[in-house]
Amino acid sequence: MNKYLMTAVLAAALPAVAAQAQDSSTTSTTTATTENTAIDGTPAFGFEPYVGVFGGYHDFDRGTDGPLQAGNSANGALVGGYGGVNIPLGAFVAGAEGSIAKGFNDIDYEYGVTGHLGVRIGDSGMFFGRAGYHWVNAKNGFANDKNEIYGFGMEVGPKDIGLAGLTGNAGVRLRLTIDTYDDFQSIRPTAGVSFHF
Repeated sequence: MNKYLMTAVLAAALPAVAAQAQDSSTTSTTTATTENTAIDGTPAFGFEPYVGVFGGYHDFDRGTDGPLQAGNSANGALVGGYGGVNIPLGAFVAGAEGSIAKGFNDIDYEYGVTGHLGVRIGDSGMFFGRAGYHWVNAKNGFANDKNEIYGFGMEVGPKDIGLAGLTGNAGVRLRLTIDTYDDFQSIRPTAGVSFHF
């Protein structure tokens, strides 16, 4: 009798044990997946290339101790593009980027390279600081040789600003940056759109 009772109890308990095991497996899989992804579902560690387009304005210090001698100028609107790579490091992001821009008014063109380090924010954005080298050629013949440039910026995804239905998780980010030279001898604000792959 005890043998039949024990068999009945085990038979009744088996579905509950199987369900618990399945739930435990799902939980551990979900936890592992969460630990290996960023907030926006992209890999937490890896290699993330991107490209983008931007517009902005570059305003140089016209003082005698600035990059331009008194009376010269190299100011103007810019349109350009950039490309680079992010290396996600959990809550942080490191990377490098190159850019080129066509200028208007006094500026003929600009190009540069920077490295950046940032922290993730929101669903798919980040705050970042950056530094590197930048070249400017002006239409008036002034050539600004390699200069150190540094600044900071931020990117936000569509979901962060209430436009989640517009692009889904397509890797589109809105970007704002501001850069300057050595001793704040210029100011270069830009706004752009990044496309991450």
